Amino acid sequence: MENIINRLAYLEGLAEGYEIDAEKKEGRIILELLDIVSEMAEEIKNKQDELEEYVDLIEEDLTNLEEYVYEEEEDYDDFDYDDYDYDDDSFFDDEYEDECGCGENCNCSDSEPVEE
Repeated sequence: MENIINRLAYLEGLAEGYEIDAEKKEGRIILELLDIVSEMAEEIKNKQDELEEYVDLIEEDLTNLEEYVYEEEEDYDDFDYDDYDYDDDSFFDDEYEDECGCGENCNCSDSEPVEE
């Protein structure tokens, strides 16, 4: 982008050096084109700066997301599946132990046993 701005400045200098007459048709066209191209170059540079800032924000968000995801993945890496005996029948046993004596599948083990 800097190269374009430098070349545009060179063209504007040439226009001044050649003393292009703004009163003639050709002179008005050339000077107006230089003004338009100059404004376009400035607008493009501003938009490029905005875009670079936006990309930096997206990159920062992506970095935060990657850290979160890979941190979660590391937690699962610590899990050792060999610590569990899946062949043990009690692991999958649907029976429960009636600790409170109520005869129901409940969580009332903290309360007094029910007398029948």
